Amino acid sequence: METPFGTWFHEVLVLTPGRFEEAVEAVLAVQQFKTVVLHLSAMPPEEAQRTIDFVSGGVFAMDGQSERLGDTVFLFAPALVTIRRDGEDGQES
Repeated sequence: METPFGTWFHEVLVLTPGRFEEAVEAVLAVQQFKTVVLHLSAMPPEEAQRTIDFVSGGVFAMDGQSERLGDTVFLFAPALVTIRRDGEDGQES
């Protein structure tokens, strides 16, 4: 896909961090225009919440998007990606 910044090849990265310190990889991936599926099932609930807060903040600061897919699964995407739920037609009201 051509963008104002050159050619962009989309990549989806699936991460299952075991520690909070590994969460920075998700933010850096979105910064590199990758979409990240983040599975937090390997973390204690308190650490998983801290991780989501950190990644969400970093992605938001880059004008990215996030979507909760399940109890411990989240999707983070750069601004160039459109996230659409079932039943949405892409039309603005």
